[in-house]
This record gives sequence, structure tokens and C-alpha cells, in this order.
Amino acid sequence: MSRLAKYFILGLAMVFVTGLSAYSQKVEQVDGVRVVHNSKKGIWGDQPKVGIEPVRTIGEIETNDENVAFNLPSDVALDKDGNIYILDSGNHRVQKFSADGKYLATFGRKGQGPGEFVYPESIDIDDAGYIYVSDPRNQRIQVLTPEGKEARTIKMIDEQPGVIRLAGPGRMVMAPGSLMMMFSAGEEDAKELPKLMTILDDRGAVQHKFGEQRDYKDFLLNKAGNGIQSTLDGQGNVYLAFSRQNRIEKYSSDGSLLWRADRELDYNTEPKDRGKMERRGGGTSIRMPELNTCSVGIAADSQGRLWVASLQRQLKEEEKAGMKVQMSMSGGERNISMKADGNIELRDTDAYRLEVYDPDGVLLGIIPLDRFVDDIRIEQDRLFFIDRMRGAQIREYRIVEK
Repeated sequence: MSRLAKYFILGLAMVFVTGLSAYSQKVEQVDGVRVVHNSKKGIWGDQPKVGIEPVRTIGEIETNDENVAFNLPSDVALDKDGNIYILDSGNHRVQKFSADGKYLATFGRKGQGPGEFVYPESIDIDDAGYIYVSDPRNQRIQVLTPEGKEARTIKMIDEQPGVIRLAGPGRMVMAPGSLMMMFSAGEEDAKELPKLMTILDDRGAVQHKFGEQRDYKDFLLNKAGNGIQSTLDGQGNVYLAFSRQNRIEKYSSDGSLLWRADRELDYNTEPKDRGKMERRGGGTSIRMPELNTCSVGIAADSQGRLWVASLQRQLKEEEKAGMKVQMSMSGGERNISMKADGNIELRDTDAYRLEVYDPDGVLLGIIPLDRFVDDIRIEQDRLFFIDRMRGAQIREYRIVEK
């Protein structure tokens, strides 16, 4: 073969590989685990094979109807009839709506008694219609009947209740909730980082723990950098999306790591600031580390595809909002209040997107979004966006195959 022919074939090969690289992945084995490094656009490129169509929005800040005047809604679940249950955390209640969005009932109020909550964290519903509400500030998980009455209370003594998802009869999968950022005595001196996920039985007893934190070799960075969102698929597999790491993981129902994936981003996820902790007298002053936010929500559909709500760019200063938490003691009792803080009037932004992955961690494509998102959930192929702080609403979409 002539030298010219060799260069011609080599040139064709380079064009072929370069053309694929925009929509391909690099897959490798690291310590026996499949690791997928996804390209920026995914294999669908600029032509996503799925889309979303708006169905309805439930919730409105400026309304006289108290049934849809939510305050920090944190979660949503559906029963087998398609009724919608919204965990209205800031109002310490569960709001039930029909499948077509009509208000039906209110369960709960603020308090420590049966059927009462204090800023509840998450909600899920079993096949019999029983409602499981994680109530971490009362150190318990409450189980309500389909009519909203107390069925039983799961008292959590050794574990802090977090975000719970039901994984079949007698089994719950729990991720750390918002109290992960709170500090407990002795935690700073712990020799090992705790696991991220916990499997509980129906009495709240721990069956298994799994999921490794990244060790930043710094206490504050470990707290700030290991926040996650989690979801289950129909086979009980567990998926994690890390809020401030370029890292998505799939675990089997027994907690074995099946794969890890990342994708090309237009920003980095390394710490920009390590934060600072100072002790003066009997008090402690804490300034948390600064890291870019990568993911805000994760959900799996009936086909086993994974949907991740992420940021395609970081929020500008004028777009930022957060949670302001105040605690006080009165008569030996701890009181807590939470409210949205920052620019909560803004509704539209181009900062967010949906990433769609196949069951093996391959990025299929990206759907741009035009509103703020705090979390997502998929129920019966209905996609719900949770807007906690700005619109205080739940937006429902239909997943459409193209």
C-alpha cells in the first residue's frame, strides 16, 4: 500500500472517530465497576427522542384559596387511582388532589401529636394506599390510612429520618434529608464517613447501608459536597445524583454499585472555597464552603430511563434563592422556622435542563427547561417539577415519545 493511501485511510478514520466523539461515550472498568464518561450532548445529539408536554400546575402564591396556597412544597406522590398528594412542608400538611387536579382533602397540621407534622421531608404511598410521611423534626415516620388518619408511627431512635421511598412490602430506602447539613456532637471527629443510603424494614430497623461519600479530607467540605438526590426504578434499583459532584450512580436492590456515570459540563465541580469553622467561648461560627451546583433532582420512568434535572450553567447572583432557617428554645422546647430567602419573585431562567440516560448510564439526550426547578419526580410516566421557593407549586408534564 502506498504512503498516500495509508494517509488517506488514516484521515478517514480520524474523521469517523471525531464525528462520533460529539455523541459518544468512553466506558471503562474502575475497581470492577462500569464507569461511563458521557459526551456533552448524548447520542441523540440535537434531536431528542422524547419530550415533555405541560398538563397542569397546582399551587399559587398569590391566591385566596388556602388549599393551593403552598409554602415550601417538598414532595409529590400518586396513589393507584392517580390521585395527587402534595407534601406542603411549610404548612405542615398533605394536600390531596384528584388525577385532574381538583382539591379533595387536607391531612395533618403543625404539631407533635398523631397525624401532625413539623416541616415534613418526604412522602410515598404503598399499593394499599397507605401514606408514609417522613417527619424528621419529630424523629419519626408517620403512616396514615388512605383517609388520612394515623395508622401507626415508626419512631426513629438511632437514625435521622430523611427522604424515604418504598421498595416493596416491609422495605424502605432512605436518603439523607435537609437535616444532613446539621451538625451533631462528635461527628467532626468520626474516623469514617457514614454511608449515604439506608435500607429500613417496616419497623424502622436498619437492614443495610451503602453508598460512599467522597472524602474531601475536610469536615465542612464533606458535609457540603456529598448532598444527593435519589430515586428507585420498578425493579428496586437505587439511583443517586450528587448535587455538587459530576457523579450519577446506580445500585442494585441489595446496595451493590452497578455503574457510575459523569458528563461534560461547562463548569467544574471542585471546591471554590473551603469554608470556615470557628469556636469562640461556648458558641461556634460556621461559614459553609462554596461549590457549584450540578444536579437538583433525579427520577426513573417505566422504561428504566433515568431523568436528571441539572444546571447547564450556574445561577447568576440575581437568580439565587435559598432557605433561611431559624431555631430558638422556649420552655425547654426547640422551635424552628423556615422560609425562602433571596430573589423568589423570578420565575423564568435558561439555567436548567433535563438529562435523559438509558439504564446503563449512557446519556441519550438533553431537554432544555425555561423555569426554576428544585426537584423532580416521575409517577406513572407523569413528570412532576417541584418548585419549592419561587412559585411554591407543582408542575405536571406528560412524557411524550417522538
